[in-house]
Amino acid sequence: MPSEDKVRLAVFGSFYRGREVLREALHGPLARLVQVVGVATDDPSQSYVSPHKRVWQYPHEPWEERMVTELAATAGIQVFNGRVKTEEFHALFSQRWRPDLCIMATFGQRIDAHLFDYPRLGFYNLHPCLDDGWPSRYRGGNPFAALMAEGRTHGVIALHRVDADFDTGELIAYSPPFPLPPDASVVEMHKLTAPVAAELAARELERIILAACSAPSWQPNPGTAWGPDRGPSPVAAQSA
Repeated sequence: MPSEDKVRLAVFGSFYRGREVLREALHGPLARLVQVVGVATDDPSQSYVSPHKRVWQYPHEPWEERMVTELAATAGIQVFNGRVKTEEFHALFSQRWRPDLCIMATFGQRIDAHLFDYPRLGFYNLHPCLDDGWPSRYRGGNPFAALMAEGRTHGVIALHRVDADFDTGELIAYSPPFPLPPDASVVEMHKLTAPVAAELAARELERIILAACSAPSWQPNPGTAWGPDRGPSPVAAQSA
């Protein structure tokens, strides 16, 4: 499918989860429906990503900080690693990226309404937790540590909408459960569950896209060439 006919997707992600979600959007089945128009990622040297509270506090390799940036570079995608609550980024987001859809996967900055209200198909986050109620009591920047501190033996990844609070937006779906080995580290759990998160994101984003572009009321982003008056949608292209 030509890139101009695809849904415009922005990825906010870092580390293994961010890399796997971006890889799915670039090279997996989801790639037939989306064009990645921009990537925002963590700079762990900056206090505004709260590195002392998140996965960056644990021993890791320098190249693990660059995984998302380097993958984006292979596809020629613009990467932003500064503050997102700035006029500079708001302009980049709304004037150049113009996303229809956003996905967050290990990202250390809070998203404000200027951003989460913009994409017409929604702004979503992937968050480890238990499937025993939502919002999860494992809210926050280090849920694997919280799960393991309580001796939990399994967890899930939740896909939820981003809102003004912290990990409380509308629940969309859970992944299948995955084990939490008692001797695993937080970094190892990020690595082991990244494919689980990417599979969940791909499945649910595809569902969201196909449902939305089938609706008579759908109006495309000005940078998107498909819609009721602008040619075939991804649904039509997929079935053609």
